[in-house]
Amino acid sequence: MELSFLQDHFLLKLENMLFAIAAVVSGLLLLWSMLTQRGIKEIDARVAVQLINYQDAVILDVRDDGDYIAGHLPNSKHIPSGKIEERWAELQKFKDKPIVVIYPGGIRSNHPSLVLRKNGFAQIFNLMGGIDSWKRANLPIVKR
Repeated sequence: MELSFLQDHFLLKLENMLFAIAAVVSGLLLLWSMLTQRGIKEIDARVAVQLINYQDAVILDVRDDGDYIAGHLPNSKHIPSGKIEERWAELQKFKDKPIVVIYPGGIRSNHPSLVLRKNGFAQIFNLMGGIDSWKRANLPIVKR
């Protein structure tokens, strides 16, 4: 009987320890995600429209050329994600304005936004859901 109690007690302690380890790892992953974002905010289409209309935000579309030509936001700047390292300086004159970054529909890397942040851009916003969320909100798209 004593042995069974000790085994049960040991298993309970082991389960608690595994739970604690899982919680710590989960917390560290969340913290890592927050730190790598470095102040880059996710916004929805409604907030993007407000930034455009009231704060003269710059729209940066980082999708591939074909996707951009098929449809993009009016007056958007286009620098494909793979070229942001070499072309970010084209946006230098907009450094103090909000920058709304448009990615492919929901699937993206934060790389272009992080490059801008690293180069001194203070107000960077990623459009949640990318171009697809803009289209779902029935907002204007320009085709070229």
